[in-house]
Amino acid sequence: MIQLTRLNRAPLVVNSDLIEHVENTPDTVICMTTGQKFVVLETPDTVMEKIREFRRSIGCGGPQVRPARLQESK
Repeated sequence: MIQLTRLNRAPLVVNSDLIEHVENTPDTVICMTTGQKFVVLETPDTVMEKIREFRRSIGCGGPQVRPARLQESK
C-alpha cells in the first residue's frame, strides 16, 4: 500500500498491486484495475518511486542479480 495525496490535500492509501497505469495529463491520474481513477498531487515519477520503496520494504524489490563470477561457473 502506498500513500498519495488527492488534489484537495486529503490523504489516499492505494493498493499498488491494483494500479493498471498512471497518466500524466496536467494532473497525475492513477487508473486502477477495478476501473476507479484517482487524481493525485504526486508526479508519475514520485508514484513509481513510492511503489518501488513499498516493494523493497516487503522483500519484492525486483529480480535478484547474481555476482558475475557465479554466473560464469555455470
